[in-house]
Amino acid sequence: MIHEFVSFDRIGGAVSCGFISGLLGKLMRNGGICIWISCFHTLFPTALKSFGVVPENVIFVRMEREKDVLWAMEEALKCEGITAVLAEIHHLDFVQSRRLQLAVEKSAVTGFILQHNPKLLGATACAARWKISSLPSQLEDGLPGIGYPSWDIALLKVRNGNPGRWQMTWSAGGFEPVAKTRQETEGWAPSYHNRGLA
Repeated sequence: MIHEFVSFDRIGGAVSCGFISGLLGKLMRNGGICIWISCFHTLFPTALKSFGVVPENVIFVRMEREKDVLWAMEEALKCEGITAVLAEIHHLDFVQSRRLQLAVEKSAVTGFILQHNPKLLGATACAARWKISSLPSQLEDGLPGIGYPSWDIALLKVRNGNPGRWQMTWSAGGFEPVAKTRQETEGWAPSYHNRGLA
């Protein structure tokens, strides 16, 4: 199955990479291998450990041209011994996505496409399209500071299903729904803004 993620700025791209890393951590927990293909040089592999991904189990492939990224992804998706393949691109059309989906149907490898700043969001053959946004960190005991990353997860379209929206946070145990403590911590924001601290 191919999951398509869209981001429209650098923050959205970083947030989406973090969320996808959490998914990869679950998929790869039994020693699986992932191939991460991109033209970008922005990922810090050691940070993947925060989401349960062993960086040594990720093969990072850097391409010069975006069309080569999609070719490499299609070839990687045909390898049944791989757990997941992720590609970062700027544009995906229906024909390209259909080729990727056909490769997945034969191998059962999970595919992730992250579109950075797409000029046009057209129809694709991907099973689902997601948009991930950041939320304030989930803090322990309602205290201010830096806590676990949290996301606003929007399922924009899904084959044979309905769109939806969820708020999730990452903790030592993995994904969890955003807790009620969020409401308590939101009260800190105005006081920090008034003091020029946020």
